[in-house]
Amino acid sequence: MKKIKVTAVSYLNTKPLLYGLVHHPVFEKIELQTDIPSLCADRLIHDEVDLALIPVAAIPNIKNPQIISDYCIGTQGTVKTVCIYAEQPIETLSTIYLDHHSRTSVKLAQLLLEKHWHLNPKLLTGQEGYIDQIKEDTGGLVIGDRTIGLEKRFSYTYDLGEAWASYTDGLPFVFAAWVSNKPLPASFIEEFNEALKYGLDHIPKLMYLLPTPGQNFSLEEYFTKYIKYELDNGKREALRQFLYYLKADYPLSLKESLSPI
Repeated sequence: MKKIKVTAVSYLNTKPLLYGLVHHPVFEKIELQTDIPSLCADRLIHDEVDLALIPVAAIPNIKNPQIISDYCIGTQGTVKTVCIYAEQPIETLSTIYLDHHSRTSVKLAQLLLEKHWHLNPKLLTGQEGYIDQIKEDTGGLVIGDRTIGLEKRFSYTYDLGEAWASYTDGLPFVFAAWVSNKPLPASFIEEFNEALKYGLDHIPKLMYLLPTPGQNFSLEEYFTKYIKYELDNGKREALRQFLYYLKADYPLSLKESLSPI
């Protein structure tokens, strides 16, 4: 059987999912690699892989996108690792650097700046070292593991998961989902979901295997309180609304593409 090519985000929040994949028999059926979120999306867009954990804002760019998993990278309120940092209040910022690692976080930041905060700062793509440019009236969107400890470095932190919940009267948010660009066997999808669940069920064990990423950073709290992995009905509705706000032109009907397999 030809192995299914899979790529996933390489951040801390995916470790439980990756743990499940490498400790389940489905691992023998996949060719797994890890990348930053934007590269995961690009590999799927260019048909270099069959299945990827991608930023959801990239879904409309996928030919024949199909969300195949019951699991995702989501949050219900505060997410901790997708934030705008600044040395002064957000309404006083003239410029904000945007982390280029994830389309979803960039689009979410743009949406919230316009519709939630009603602000129009100059937005720049953050290059390597841009975090050091966060000072005075310049802020920066930072995502993933690089955010750990930044709330102590900067005077102001604006969590985008929390801001989205405030803007939408409490909706959760989906940052990344497992998307394929072609039909996959139902038996494989079932095994794949079993593997992801296995990883989530073994978070208590996984925490003993991972180094603590920062002082006073609780892995247990991060994996169980801030990151919400189940792609439930609330997250599906949030995803529909987010893509609607972006005026996403879906190749498939949104209802069909988000329906459980």
